[in-house]
Amino acid sequence: MHRTRPFFRLPPSRRLGYAGPVMRLVIISGLSGSGKSVALNVLEDAAYYCVDNLPASLLIETIAFLRNAGYERLAVTVDARSGPALAELPSAALSLRAQGVDVRLLVLDAKNDALIRRFSETRRRHPLANDQLTLDESIARERELLADVMELGHRIDTSDLAPNTLRAWIKDFIATDRSGMTLLFESFGFKQGIPLDADLVFDVRSLPNPFYDPQLRPLTGLDAPVVAFLEALPEAAVLLADIGDFVAKWLPSFVRDNRAYLTVALGCTGGQHRSVYFAERLAERFRASAPVLVRHRQLAKP
Repeated sequence: MHRTRPFFRLPPSRRLGYAGPVMRLVIISGLSGSGKSVALNVLEDAAYYCVDNLPASLLIETIAFLRNAGYERLAVTVDARSGPALAELPSAALSLRAQGVDVRLLVLDAKNDALIRRFSETRRRHPLANDQLTLDESIARERELLADVMELGHRIDTSDLAPNTLRAWIKDFIATDRSGMTLLFESFGFKQGIPLDADLVFDVRSLPNPFYDPQLRPLTGLDAPVVAFLEALPEAAVLLADIGDFVAKWLPSFVRDNRAYLTVALGCTGGQHRSVYFAERLAERFRASAPVLVRHRQLAKP
């Protein structure tokens, strides 16, 4: 049964008198079953004062109260349980930013089959489920309610992620330099589908596949023999340069759009060799000019 009122948790470090250098707020939103509890636990361990299931209509008032009380690292979950008040979240986040609060919005998502499997395994009831809505219909309704919120923050598709991988990615998210837009290069396998969190998608399946070399098959795009194989292909260098030039050309437009993150997804058949190599090489190219993160979705599968 989900909580009907905010649930406050105080991390041990705050009880010892912790005070961070700036007022930071992480708002966690997303679909039920996508990992919001995991995310909140990570932030609690990182010395954030955590509030679960905060109605969107109380966000500004609650943050003002906690700020006056001296708390400087805050994390809240605001999601579809807020009901119609969820529509107030975008304006509330803008208002808090105008007051000098460093606001980050983390949105967790997952594909329907993954969500259905998780609810079946845990035997938990979906927060929106009732006598009129099936689980499928409840998930669809929740997606409708969260549609505007999904476009506002840094989105993570948790469909194929182990909890430990999700924890690591969230730690990267809160540790990222906020001085500019963060570029995130993500490898994936088309066999598992395009990740929901991708902003730009590039297909590198036109290149020869190291999978068909028995010696390279068990390796990944992080291993020197696979790197040597791909760097020996002239077409790989051309494709890498073309993708990098495209991102470089349009990057200023995304910066002007006030985005905090841009996820560039590189896909090959299995997400093990070519896409991993391309994500790493593109990260190397842009690391000197922007904050950069790298994720290898298929290598992180449980």
